[in-house]
Amino acid sequence: MSDKTKKNNSCKREIEIEIPASEVMQEFGRVVTQYSSRAKIRGFRPGKAPKDMVKRMYYPEIQETLLNNLIPQALNKELSDKKINPVGSPIISDIHFKEDEPLRFKATVEIWPEIILPEYKGVKVQKKRTTVTEKEIKESLEELRIKSAQYVPAEERGVVDGDYVVAEIKGKNTKTKRFLPTEKVVILSGHQDNEEALNKKILGLHPGESAQFTIAYKKEHENKKLAGQEIEYELKVESIKEKKLPEINNDFAKDLGDYKNLGDLKTKLKEQLGASKKITQRREMAEEIIGKISAQMSLELPESVIEQEFKALMSRHLSSLPRQNVSKEALESMREDIRNRAIQNIKNHLILSKIAEEEKFNVSEEEITEELKTIAKTHNVPLARVIESVNQEGQKDELKDNLLIRKTVDFLIKSAIIG
Repeated sequence: MSDKTKKNNSCKREIEIEIPASEVMQEFGRVVTQYSSRAKIRGFRPGKAPKDMVKRMYYPEIQETLLNNLIPQALNKELSDKKINPVGSPIISDIHFKEDEPLRFKATVEIWPEIILPEYKGVKVQKKRTTVTEKEIKESLEELRIKSAQYVPAEERGVVDGDYVVAEIKGKNTKTKRFLPTEKVVILSGHQDNEEALNKKILGLHPGESAQFTIAYKKEHENKKLAGQEIEYELKVESIKEKKLPEINNDFAKDLGDYKNLGDLKTKLKEQLGASKKITQRREMAEEIIGKISAQMSLELPESVIEQEFKALMSRHLSSLPRQNVSKEALESMREDIRNRAIQNIKNHLILSKIAEEEKFNVSEEEITEELKTIAKTHNVPLARVIESVNQEGQKDELKDNLLIRKTVDFLIKSAIIG
């Protein structure tokens, strides 16, 4: 077997492989025999039909089986001999097959780039602030106050923004005159996800009062039944509940949990905010260190890996957005930003993995067990259930990789020069 390897770029190899005619015809004969043994041809008992007839009748299937047998085997041998570890599945092209001639084909494979690290110890980074201000404590208290809000009946006035409104809503298609099913809904008045016409018309309505409004839905609307339709709605308010915020005092603190008074709650909030700031400080320092290391390197990445990371990030981002149409311009800008983030994520992971290799870091079974205990405690579930879940979902290697990356980040921060 002969081959020729072409280097398209640092992440792509094109291999031309030729399998001698003698090997091809030997395998061809074996496949024909295989088909002959189980071919069902009228007038012949199974396995007794002439091979020439079997070959003629099943030639496309025989050829496909031959190629499926020979190409992966030959390619795997070449990749192994050349110590090429492909990323993803190779792309096979330019297959040339004729009887009594060598089998030739091309395989394009992507590989990880060679990583040559710059000096990564003693990177200079700015010290981040971790002190907690009184303003931040007040903001946290206000967040707790909003979360503790109660909704109480407001029957003596009309709807205002922020009310929860129970209403009956009827819809009619203005073109077909067909009615939509009557629904009882709960509406948060003034919410950004509501249709603008609804938010305007519901204001001021008292229980028992109704309002009519029409919405022309765009063709791109996420609800296929409404997309491109114009619907005339009648909305009748049944009840209104308004938000009541508690006073921030000792009783408020006691109601939140095991706090003696408001001062005790503030102390706990200060501790929590401080711990959160330290986590943020660590993350920002790590990003700054890795960013400075990355800036000194030129890494060409496999396109298939970038695309995979991009799709994962894009899907996660879109699912977190409010339910509203995104303009083409905004979507394009979003795609570009997320693609750049995907590239940086991959670069960061490669850099950290290479540093871990250089420093000969590893993760022990004891460290994995301790991490599983932490996960169990954080989520308040039995350790046995966490272990079972990790094993069933095949996440142990991922967990081990995350611990290795965390250990490497700790090493970089400890060795950094903080100014």
